[in-house]
Amino acid sequence: MPLSIAYLINQYPMVSHSFVRREINALERQEVKVRRVAVRGWDSALADPQDVQERAQTEYLLRRGVTSLLIPFLTALVTAPVRMVQTCRLMAKCARESDKSLPHHAVYLAEACLLLSWLKRWQVRHVHAHFGTNSAQVAMLACALGGSEFSYSFTAHGPEEFDKPLSLSLGEKIRRASFVAAISSFGRSQLFRWVDRTHWHKIQVVHCGLEKAFHAGEFQAPAALNKTLVCIGRLCEQKGQLLLVDAANILRQRGVEFKLVLAGDGEMRADIEAAISRYELQDRIRITGWISSTEVRNELLAARALVLPSFAEGLPVVIMEAMSLRRPVLSTFVAGIPELVQAGGSGWLFPAGDVEQLANAMQDCLQTPEEALTAMGDAARHRVLMRHDIEDSAAQLKALFAGVAKPA
Repeated sequence: MPLSIAYLINQYPMVSHSFVRREINALERQEVKVRRVAVRGWDSALADPQDVQERAQTEYLLRRGVTSLLIPFLTALVTAPVRMVQTCRLMAKCARESDKSLPHHAVYLAEACLLLSWLKRWQVRHVHAHFGTNSAQVAMLACALGGSEFSYSFTAHGPEEFDKPLSLSLGEKIRRASFVAAISSFGRSQLFRWVDRTHWHKIQVVHCGLEKAFHAGEFQAPAALNKTLVCIGRLCEQKGQLLLVDAANILRQRGVEFKLVLAGDGEMRADIEAAISRYELQDRIRITGWISSTEVRNELLAARALVLPSFAEGLPVVIMEAMSLRRPVLSTFVAGIPELVQAGGSGWLFPAGDVEQLANAMQDCLQTPEEALTAMGDAARHRVLMRHDIEDSAAQLKALFAGVAKPA
């Protein structure tokens, strides 16, 4: 009988969560049956056809609104009143520690009741959540309500889990989980902080991975005449794009030739566009809006290097994608990034928030001779393919699931 699990994500499919789709698809290639569950969908249009296909396979807890959760809640209350009382106490404990109100947590409990009813109907006994936020809480409550025959695990990405671990009841989620996946050694160390050492063995490093199709084929390292740098990611505070525009202005003042592409969209787009206009850099900086995986690949291949001046991260998948395409990376000494990017070997590392050091790194990259740039790109590709293959990561997860998932 094939291994069956459920995947729970807050929003899915989502343009910035393609790594979840890749992970699910790789598990299915390894004969794991995966039920996709999300709290809600992605509000904007989906740029990637693969995400459109994923949406058709996903069940949504809030598809019919909060009132649709009432019947599963009442059913759970009638059929398992003792466990419901215990689960309500757990919910209230999480609410007391949280920056969200008790009604928010009551909705999480109702979502957990609906999720549990689906797990029973599907004869699935293990659920894996991505991110240690509300999705992990819904999974935890569902399994507490379901009893010992149900179990859960989750992948912690950061930086949100690391920013407010107490508010998220992160320690409680780890203690009750069958296992927790961290995407980097740094991430694992942060999870260690919130549980007793007796739980450390449950926290495993499972890297996000790349599909071979993304980096397959023949492509060249960037030519010396290519002066384009690309930054790929949500336009938000933690990615540091405003600082990147400041650095671009410094380069212009120094007389350095460059083009900069900001691939993505987000809540800070208007602020970034205002900064571009203030510096009169419209002829140097282009914003693409949301783009598909294929378009991300094309933007990386058209660029000299990837620049990502993040203030907070987990370990960005786009760094892996750039390195797999022989593109060096300019990024910050943040979270798991230095575990992958080697300064002087596969890219440049600089202190987060330091606009002068960012501008210096960009200038150094733009003026690096082609031979040296090619060597850095080759080193980057070799390193990422050795560490971040999605089939290897899926096999690791499959073994973890097989060790905890109970038969229906």
